Amino acid sequence: MALLEVDGLEVAYGKIRAVKGISFSVDAGGVVTLIGANGAGKTTTLRTISGLLAPAAGAVTFDGRRIDGMPAHEIVELGIAHVPEGRRVFPDLTVAENLLVGGYTKSVAESRRAEQEVYALFPRLAERRRQHAGLLSGGEQQMLAIGRALMARPRLMLVDELSLGLMPAMVDLCFRALLELKRQGLAILLVEQNTHRALAAAERVVVLVSGRKAYEADGEQARRDPAMVDSFLGLKEVA
Repeated sequence: MALLEVDGLEVAYGKIRAVKGISFSVDAGGVVTLIGANGAGKTTTLRTISGLLAPAAGAVTFDGRRIDGMPAHEIVELGIAHVPEGRRVFPDLTVAENLLVGGYTKSVAESRRAEQEVYALFPRLAERRRQHAGLLSGGEQQMLAIGRALMARPRLMLVDELSLGLMPAMVDLCFRALLELKRQGLAILLVEQNTHRALAAAERVVVLVSGRKAYEADGEQARRDPAMVDSFLGLKEVA
């Protein structure tokens, strides 16, 4: 059953259309990966789903409710959390304080439970809970960005460029964490530059080329289909 449905989504920056009528869905507990070259519209799509951008046309529906045009904080309260590209942690706040910010929609008791769950998923954050986030490594900051999103107790997590700028060991750790979250029932919409990782994690793959959907298939089919690779590299444009 589709938890998130994106139907004919169009997003523009002034007169420039960055997303051009794309449609896809994410099932409850499923993992969908968006891939494409820089400028394909991946980040814009995530930002629109999470309410940071307003669509020019189309609809975004979450659990049967239209959310396009809804304020971002209300979308968080409905159960969608966003892990942004570049992590965007608060450098002058401690790890614990960053997590507290992520749980602002929850009660004190819920926030405490969520914080302990984050520390169980990422023990390194527990070790550094009193350290300022700006002093963490890139991988630790990515853990913190994921943990901050989990503090909202989401049903769907949007993850933008999970592996960007990370050492291979940290990439492994973060992808293992995503798979564990998926096992626990969290739905994930992932934007990922590492094609191999993206395909390995995906139950469904959507390829964007120049703001349009160029290809969509289940993960196994995409892993076997060289046309997907061509689309990802921008070798096949959509008329």
